[in-house]
Amino acid sequence: MTLLITLDALQTLDAIERRHSFAAAAEELHRVPSAVSYTINKLEEDLGVELFDRSRRKAELTAIGRLVLEQGRHILKASHALAAQARQAANGWEVELRICIESVLSCDAIYDLIEEFQHVQPKTQIRLSEEVLSGSWDALIDDRCDLVIGAEGAAPASGFAQHALGQVIFDFAVAAGHPLTQLPTPLPASAILDYPTVIVSDSSQRLATRSAGLLDGRSRIYVPSIEHKIAAQRKGLGVGYLPRHRIMQQLAQGQLEILTLDVPRPPVDISVAWQRNNSGKGLQWFVERLQRMQFDPVLGGLMQKF
Repeated sequence: MTLLITLDALQTLDAIERRHSFAAAAEELHRVPSAVSYTINKLEEDLGVELFDRSRRKAELTAIGRLVLEQGRHILKASHALAAQARQAANGWEVELRICIESVLSCDAIYDLIEEFQHVQPKTQIRLSEEVLSGSWDALIDDRCDLVIGAEGAAPASGFAQHALGQVIFDFAVAAGHPLTQLPTPLPASAILDYPTVIVSDSSQRLATRSAGLLDGRSRIYVPSIEHKIAAQRKGLGVGYLPRHRIMQQLAQGQLEILTLDVPRPPVDISVAWQRNNSGKGLQWFVERLQRMQFDPVLGGLMQKF
């Protein structure tokens, strides 16, 4: 299929409009004026429209010419961006780097890293996503992300690299003034049977889903993220375990209370995970930085190792 409007024609049209004459555009484009005139005449002939008002001394666009130029500049900009992306990819930098954050963490933990990365490689687009439980591994296996921060447990398949970040501590939390706060601790499992358990739904699409910290209450409330779970328990809709670092503010403000159960939930190991065969420079930059860091189970941030 023959293109009626070429990039060369658009560049010529753009130069004429900016320089206000065919002769000046020819000088900028390192062409003779007749070549510039031929390019525009050919474009007008192919489109069947007049792009310039030739009744005036200076080269002035017609309304249609202005439309072609304005839309054409979008095409020129996109072509320049595509060329830059191609050069970027050839140099080993990703056009887009997809980072998955496990819901138990918060994106705040890596914003500083992203800001630092932007100074190193501002052309790489960062896409953040959030997954829950097996969903983070699922996203990596299914190529929906390049890097997982906060992956729980061991990799469910081969071909992945991991770096341990530390452990997440979970506390059994209820709304301030909840009836369970009136009972002596440690609470037996039977004490919570009359209250709904709030559960974060596993976001896995392919791997077997799982749930963490089930308390076998009489009913369950499923929510999409840790943030929603905290909100539900703060309102007294149910009970359950929450990551300690995510509820420090609610505890300080007296919105939540921590109770001890006779069988506490053990800490959960979390790590950074990525595909071993991924050699992207952006991915390796993040991995190298994260390998120097450890997770603070109280403050929730990623801290430099001493």
